[in-house]
Amino acid sequence: NKTPRSSDYSLGDSLGKWAPVFIEKLADQVMQNPQVLAALQERLDNTALTPSSYIETLPKAVKRRIDALKQLQVKCAHIEAKFYEEVHDLERKYAALYQPLFDKRREFINGEAEPTDAESEWHSENEEEEKLAGDLKNVVVIEEKAEAEEINVKGIPDFWFTIFRNVDMLSELVQEYDEPILKHLQDIKVKFSEPGQPMSFSLEFHFGPNDYFSNTVLTKTYKMKSEPDKTDPFSFEGPEIVDCDGCTIDWKKGKNVTVKTIKKKQKHKGRGTVRTITKQVPNDSFFNFFSPIKVSGDGESLDEDSEFTLAADFEIGHFFRERIVPRAVLYFTGEAIEDDDNFEEGEEGEEEVRCILYLL
Repeated sequence: NKTPRSSDYSLGDSLGKWAPVFIEKLADQVMQNPQVLAALQERLDNTALTPSSYIETLPKAVKRRIDALKQLQVKCAHIEAKFYEEVHDLERKYAALYQPLFDKRREFINGEAEPTDAESEWHSENEEEEKLAGDLKNVVVIEEKAEAEEINVKGIPDFWFTIFRNVDMLSELVQEYDEPILKHLQDIKVKFSEPGQPMSFSLEFHFGPNDYFSNTVLTKTYKMKSEPDKTDPFSFEGPEIVDCDGCTIDWKKGKNVTVKTIKKKQKHKGRGTVRTITKQVPNDSFFNFFSPIKVSGDGESLDEDSEFTLAADFEIGHFFRERIVPRAVLYFTGEAIEDDDNFEEGEEGEEEVRCILYLL
């Protein structure tokens, strides 16, 4: 018989022979390690406690009752939708009550009327400090009074433009060449859809005479939906903006800030001659706000950039409606912005506490 040589045994033969022994010893070592055992047990516990896996273990009769609860939940969502429709009706009703106050606000801003002493009386939190500072400045005030009378300041100059500059969400949209136009902005109004009409609201931007466009009012209408989605009714959380329409701006010649003219050189393929052509291309501007991306009516989805732009547009429209228009003077003075910042800081602080507690 031939004596076996070491070369007759392959590596696979060795592994095949010793693998079961190796695995068994490794398993024994792992099972004797308390840290590993605790980690495995935690993993098993978490897996066992997931809602979906728990539901799957329930008897068929219990699952049937859960389905009945879901039916009730869908009916609740439809009642909630009706609730928000009535809220919209209330908003319309109270908008009519606010309007005389907003009209007077417009008159004070644009210098169409002067507030009476009673209307202009305001007691601030720092009234005593302001009184002391005022007493110290009396001499200066008397000297400057004659000069102030010579300067005829009408209303509150650049009121709405200052709000645009103060609010980050708006200032990011405003270009330097937009600023002279926004200084002609005299008022912003919110109008709600009429009873029986599809839910919507419109923003009206009222401009004084200017060198840029002939429109006196620029409008933006946001269409809303207040009904649960048939394919996902449990996602309903109230009315949502689903589309918006802008308006045509009648720009005066050479004043359209939403486009810019560029020069481009073209070379003729055959003759090799070069010519320079001019063409208009889109330009960044706040006034693109009135030419929004349209949601496709045929169900075709938008690309990611368009979806992001549209979502930002909806957020800005909602911010005008809920914050800017109702509380304009506080965004002009910056008080509302400070309140918003404090609220956000509070939320972040709570989130940090929750994270720390979770880690503990």
